[in-house]
This record gives sequence, C-alpha cells and structure tokens, in this order.
Amino acid sequence: MSTAAASSIGAANTSLVKDSKLQLKTFNGFRKNTSYSSTYSLLLDTRIHPFTSISSSTSPAVIRAVSTPVKQETAVETKRSKVEIFKEQSNFIRYPLNEELLTDAPNINEAATQLIKFHGSYQQYNRDERGAKSYSFMLRTKNPCGKVSNQLYLAMDDLADQFGIGTLRLTTRQTFQLHGVIKKDLKTVMSTIIKNMGSTLGACGDLNRNVLAPAAPFVRKDYLFAQQTADNIAALLTPQSGFYYDMWVDGEQFMTAEPPEVVKARNDNSHGTNFPDSAEPIYGTQFLPRKFKVAVTVPTDNSVDLLTNDIGVVVVTDDNGEPQGFNLYVGGGMGRTHRMESTFPRLAEPLGYVPKEDILYAVKAIVVTQRENGRRDDRRYSRMKYLIDSWGIDKFRSVVEEYYGKKFQPPKELPEWEFKSHLGWNEQGDGRLFCGLHVDSGRVKGIMKKTLREIIEKYNLNVRITPNQNIVLCDIRPSWKRPITVALAQGGLLPPTYVDPLNITAMACPALPLCPLAITEAERGIPDLLKRVRAVFEKVGLPYNESIVVRVTGCPNGCARPYMAELGLVGDGPNSYQLWLGGTPGQTALARTFMNKVKIQDLEKVFEPLFHSWKSKRKSKESFGDFTNRVGFEKLQEIVDKWEGVPKSSSRYYLKLFTDKETFEAVDALARVENKSAHQLAMEVIRNFAASQQNGKSQC
Repeated sequence: MSTAAASSIGAANTSLVKDSKLQLKTFNGFRKNTSYSSTYSLLLDTRIHPFTSISSSTSPAVIRAVSTPVKQETAVETKRSKVEIFKEQSNFIRYPLNEELLTDAPNINEAATQLIKFHGSYQQYNRDERGAKSYSFMLRTKNPCGKVSNQLYLAMDDLADQFGIGTLRLTTRQTFQLHGVIKKDLKTVMSTIIKNMGSTLGACGDLNRNVLAPAAPFVRKDYLFAQQTADNIAALLTPQSGFYYDMWVDGEQFMTAEPPEVVKARNDNSHGTNFPDSAEPIYGTQFLPRKFKVAVTVPTDNSVDLLTNDIGVVVVTDDNGEPQGFNLYVGGGMGRTHRMESTFPRLAEPLGYVPKEDILYAVKAIVVTQRENGRRDDRRYSRMKYLIDSWGIDKFRSVVEEYYGKKFQPPKELPEWEFKSHLGWNEQGDGRLFCGLHVDSGRVKGIMKKTLREIIEKYNLNVRITPNQNIVLCDIRPSWKRPITVALAQGGLLPPTYVDPLNITAMACPALPLCPLAITEAERGIPDLLKRVRAVFEKVGLPYNESIVVRVTGCPNGCARPYMAELGLVGDGPNSYQLWLGGTPGQTALARTFMNKVKIQDLEKVFEPLFHSWKSKRKSKESFGDFTNRVGFEKLQEIVDKWEGVPKSSSRYYLKLFTDKETFEAVDALARVENKSAHQLAMEVIRNFAASQQNGKSQC
C-alpha cells in the first residue's frame, strides 16, 4: 500500500491504529535545509489481506490496501540496502551531491556517486592506466523514442570535442553517452545539454529510464501513436521535485508544456497510488527499488527488444489502422550475477489489454506495484522481474488491478515479431525520406563524426537513435538524396548492402576501459570477433549473406542484451567468455548458457563445430538459434567435444580470388579502410556486379 494512503487511513481510523496487530511508525525523511520533506506514516508488519478494502466512516473515499504476502512476525526492522539510506537522506537526490560537486577533489564520495545516477551520470576511471585513478564522468541523455533535435545533436557533437574524449556513443536505449567529462566541467556540460532542448534527468538511477519506441519516422497512425505514447509515459514518470534543475541550472525550469492527459494521470490518486502533498507524487523520497524500463512499439516491429523491458506496450489497431488500445507485457530484464542461479535474465509475459485512454493509469499502477512491493534489501533481486517470478503473473495482475481500479481485458492476438533495423533509404509517408545508417557498436568518431556533423548541419536534419545503436537521418527532401549519399560514402557510412550482415545485428557494451563492472572486452573486441565468426562461416562453407545475431558484454549485467542473441558472449574472466545460445532473429526467445569460461583464443574450437553442424543439418531457412534449440545443448556439446576439424568438402564455396600478390595487396588496403578482409571486399564487388547485371542497371 502507498505510504501516503496509509497516512490518510491513520487519521480517520483510530480503531484500526489501536489494533495490537498493527504497528504505526513515523518517517520524517531528511529535513536539513529543505521545504520538500513530508512526514509519512508507514504501516509495518501488516496483516491486511492484499485485496481487502478499508473504508472510513469519516471519509467517503474508499482506499484499497495492497500489501506484500504476510511476513513472519519480527521485532527487527526490515533490512534496507545502503542505496536506500542514501536516497532517504538525500533531500530528494540533492545532498551530499550538491556539496561534493564544490570540492577540489576529482571524484565524489560514495553517496554522491549513487545520487548522481539520477541526474544521468556515472563516475568512472580509466582502468587501462596504472597508478592514481584518473576520474571522469559519463553522461547519458534521455531521448524518448530516440528523438534528437538538430540543435541538440550539434550541441552534443561540440561537447564531445570540447569536454569529452572526442567521440559520441549511441546506446541500446536510444540515447547518447558522452564519456570523459571531468568534475569541474560537469555543470557546464549539463547546463549546455538542458539549454539545447536535451536532458539527462532519469537516464540512470532507480526510476524509469529512457522509454523506447521504433526510431523510424513513418507518418503512419500506429507508429505516430506509439511514439506519442512513449513521450507521454516518459513525461508521466519524470521526477517532479526539481532537484535536477536546482543542481545544474540554478533552479531555472526548461521543461516544455505537458499534455493535459499526462498531468491528470500523474495527479490522480483515486486508487491510493500517490504521495499527497509530496514533491514526488509517484516516487516519494525512496523512488523505485531499482531501474525501470519501458518500451512501446507496433505489431511485428521488434526493433525495441520488447520482451526485455519491465513494461512492454504494443499498439493495437482496428482494421482501418486506427489505434484502439494496448497489449501490456511485464517482467522482462537482462541483469544477472555469475554463478548465482537465483539471478537470471527473464522475458516479459502478457499482463492484459487496456483501451487507449487508460494506458497512463495502467502504467502508473504497474510502477506503483513495483514501488510498494519490490525488494529494497538486496539490489540483486530488486528488479520487477523477481517480484513477478515470486508472486506469479496472476497475483501480480490482481495487485496491479487494485491500483488501476479496473480489470485487465485478455490481450489481443498479434502477428509474429520481426527485428527491423530501419537502415537504408526509406519513404516517411509525407513526401520526405529517411536514411538509417549502421554505426559499429554505436561509436561515432573520426571521419564518420565529422561527416555526420556536416550533413546534419548543412541540411538542418533532425535525427533518431535506434535501439540497435544506429542513427537515422530524418526529413530528407528527395532532391537531397544523391548529394547526401555521396557525402556519406566519403565518410565511410555505406548503405547496409555494403555492410557485413553480421555487423548489422551485432551489439556490444562499452566495457573496458571505463566501465568499473567490466571483466573483459566488449566494444573494443567485437570488430575482431565478428571477423573471426565470418572467417569460420567461410571455412565451413556458409555463404556471405548468412548471418546470426551476435552480442557481447564485458560482464553479466547484460547491457547489450546478450541473453537474446543467437550467440551471446558474456565476460566471465580475464579474456574469457560465457557462451549463450538459443536466442532467435525476432528476439522472442531467451538464450541459455552453453559453455563457461571459454578463452578468447579458443573460440574457433567451439564456433567451427557449431556452425558446421548448423550448415549441414539445418532445416530449410532454419536460423542458428532455432537450430541450437531443436538439436539441444547436450547433443551440441557432444559435437564440440568430438570435433576433429572441418571436412575438406565443406569449404567448396570458398573461392580463391587472388592470383597475384599485387592485386591482393591493393584490395587489402582498400578493405582495411572499411574494417574488412580483402576476401570480403572482393566478394562484395563481385556480388554487387552480378546483381547489377541481373537487374539490367547499376546499383547505388
């Protein structure tokens, strides 16, 4: 039950308070130098059934008291994690961060390190350097739907050069990450982002993170409605207490006007969801137990990895394409801890269907259920997926319905999901074009960064970031297509047909050297890894247009969502990886652990038998993930253990393309520019030439 709801009950129901089975305690929060702290009453050790209604004879309101399962009676106060104490004592995420930022030290203390996450930043240090730690800060923006205005893009590009490490990073949640900002520059960088239509508020921390939606700027009712809904959910769950603007722009507000339906849904407390008279009506002083992730999409388009989110929202339309409501999915999450089976990745499962006018109330009810019942004693188990796993979906649905005030309808039937990259040239539907560009591991740097800057600035383009770490240039006039295509090619940004299919779907987290959690390489190691996978494909006779979903992370937290990959590599020791198999191209199946602690130099010993077996024993058009699930891990392990090398006949498709050293060296030099092998580049040229002859015209 909401602590605010408990407070109002306490005043009106004296007989209830006198019950010896209930203990009423008072929480004063942090009162130093603040007008925001309120006194909340907490009902501890409640014996009220989760679905019992309590009515007051002195108040017409009916408040539904919702609790976690009955706990064993104990005199010991419930244990809370250290972060919960930091939040409680922070004056709504201000103290001691406000004091730490004023010191001459290059870093901030433990409490401030936790609190600055709510402002969208992580403290880091360069792990490649020995001796004294070289501290800096990573800033992450918050861009619902991945939308980035022209003004904000140019500002971020400038900040990367002036205050960062000269690169921008596109994340798996459609945001920018800016690395290498030192403490004394934090306020300048933060205020610049805010004043250029951007924000980092809530990009990290124990609250709702960036809300995903398909990045494609299609002028279609369902896509537009999905993006509008993502914007509204992001606004609904944005902190309200002003700590962000107090810290970085001296209290000046830069928030745009909110839709009235968002304000109405946030303020509604008809079902005991809010903290009355609080600076944070939804979050209170403690915010959420852990980070919280939401994604919105349309049927078939799984560019957002829908089932990995705490809440998945899918637009449901009628036969005319008019949005009618939403299917809701709950309980997804990727994080886990090595060798702790009690931690695990999990896919979201169906919760129900709601009409379109109810979506904000339903989302708020889910968030409040997690706020009130998620674990706050051990952060490893604080995500909503563990609450649902413990309760079961039926009980979770019943509790959410108490806060929602209605019953969920059964979910509507939907078509199968597909991964859609939204790369290449496409029509928006309004006479203009968009161009999706592949960016390896989302790292924008060097000539690519300079080229993008020039194009975006010259044509005054807005952009969008995709959940696969790529970038979309929007609102392009057809007459601009040719000069933009030429400029992009000169900057190394090639059409997707010229990019290795393995790279198109691959993802990696930043990992070393800046992430403090990384055990081994990810972003820096994936280019070589993908070349090795392609080389094995060629060795066993798989054609160049064949691909699998490869994702790599430096630790088990799963920031690049490796547990949805057909081949996931998760760092579990210096230069070694845990291998996960069984995800599918449509991102609807959870991978499973296949092998532990495979040294990076030994990967081919596993790849060769797996890929050869897939090639020789697959069913028609069967994906690698589906193949591994059908054959089973026990049989696959047997194949790996008995492997004696690729039979010579398996490489009959591998063509010898070079008859003289000079030709090879010339092609190899060109290939290096595109981070490819000479063989790969030569095969692309031959393939594209053949295609142009078949079509009777050259391909651009």
